[in-house]
Amino acid sequence: MAMKCEHVKQANPNVAPSGEGCKECLETGQRWVQLRKCLSCGHVGCCDSSPGQHANKHFKETAHPVMQAFKSGDWKWCYVDEAYV
Repeated sequence: MAMKCEHVKQANPNVAPSGEGCKECLETGQRWVQLRKCLSCGHVGCCDSSPGQHANKHFKETAHPVMQAFKSGDWKWCYVDEAYV
């Protein structure tokens, strides 16, 4: 069951994605497993199962709390609360 958090109220599921793939992986030639879209700014990064873990790094650099599965479902994850929302 998804937990409710205060951060999800600030999330914008309609924010435009930064691209069709992980920005950093595309720049460095790395591969990703799955993609995540930041619901604050639209940054697309790779998941924690990917070698680069760029979505997580994006959170650590920006403190943007909520990511959504990109092209593989509509679930959301809050990095602050460490919970699905």
